Amino acid sequence: MRINRNETSAGNQTPRPAPQPQQKAAPAQPPREKKEAPETPRPARKEKPKAKKKERRPRRRVPVGCVILVIFVALLAFGGFQVMRLYDEVDGGSVLGEEQTITVEQGSSVGAIAAQLKEAGIIQYDWLFKEYVQLSGKASGIQYGDFALRSGMDYNSIIQALSQETRRPTTDITIPEGTTAVGVAQIFVDAGLVDSVDTFLSCANGLDGSDFSQYSFWNEIPDNGRLMKCEGYLFPETYNVYADEDVYYYVDTLYAEFEKQTAALADTIAEKGTTLDDVVKLASFIQEEAGVPEEDPKVSACFHNRLESDDPLWAEHKLESNACSYITQDVENNYLWNSPTAEYYGWPEQGAIPEDVLELYDTYRISGLPAGPISCPGYAAIEAALNPDQQFIDEGYFFFVTGHPDTDVAGQYFYAKTADEHQANVETAGWAY
Repeated sequence: MRINRNETSAGNQTPRPAPQPQQKAAPAQPPREKKEAPETPRPARKEKPKAKKKERRPRRRVPVGCVILVIFVALLAFGGFQVMRLYDEVDGGSVLGEEQTITVEQGSSVGAIAAQLKEAGIIQYDWLFKEYVQLSGKASGIQYGDFALRSGMDYNSIIQALSQETRRPTTDITIPEGTTAVGVAQIFVDAGLVDSVDTFLSCANGLDGSDFSQYSFWNEIPDNGRLMKCEGYLFPETYNVYADEDVYYYVDTLYAEFEKQTAALADTIAEKGTTLDDVVKLASFIQEEAGVPEEDPKVSACFHNRLESDDPLWAEHKLESNACSYITQDVENNYLWNSPTAEYYGWPEQGAIPEDVLELYDTYRISGLPAGPISCPGYAAIEAALNPDQQFIDEGYFFFVTGHPDTDVAGQYFYAKTADEHQANVETAGWAY
């Protein structure tokens, strides 16, 4: 019997499993790398370049005192430059300009003279000249008149020139309130300042080409057939004028004063809805009929009532003033008959006032105010024309009369509301014949 040698003799050993047929082993593969999912390309992000770390240098600390010193030196340099400019102004320039004639008006202040010199280019800094004159104590020595000066002159030379006695001859001219334009012209002729009345009036009326459009009132005078454009506007006052000037200078002096005196009335005139020309017209009648400051507003009220009242007796609103009418009596102060104006035009010699003139000026014929003023009124009359006595307006006064010069009531004023009352006042005033 054959013994299987592969068997163990031990009966208790577990039998080994039968060998399985060997499969062909797959060739060994190298370990696979783990593939990551491909990333979606992102736009390159601009990364701020990392600032290079600067090596910190030790800060140089500038002393504060040095900074202040630098600023102080700069200010000194700038200030020094300005001071040098002012010093050169006071000390004068090396080159003088052309000679100019500077006219210093009487009563001019140092400030006004300094401004005048600056405007003429003689100096650059009016404030500096003013201070220099005052600090030098030479202000009282400055004269008025004409002076020959040049730009670039030093201040002491300018002051010395202004202190020389070079005054132009002057004269005083007095124009009474209520003087007519012809009368004003005659005053200048009598003073030897103008050669004739015609010369003065031709200039004053702009007939010789003279232009006064620099004055607002001149541009507002209507061309309505009036006798003279200048009537009413040659302001009555006392003037100190140069005795060797031309006619334009004299007329301009009077017009400048009128503009100055009436400038403050503009707002009131506009508020009351009237015009300066109408105010001057009415004022000329107030001046002729009253001419007394305390009576002017009352006479003005009577005229305002005649021109504006609803009273049927005054429905035609006639001024009815003998100061400008058809009346040709020498005892009446009538602009159209017994005045320098009437004489200038020769109406008394002709024996009648022209009809076309009466149509414009006869206050018993026309309604409202005449074509132009009948004299040159003073400021009190102008103001009264604009501001009549309100009580007299409210109470309805229409008439007035003054006491006859040869009676005990000479110069007194009598006012009335009715014609009968007025007639009684006329007798009391000594005018009844």
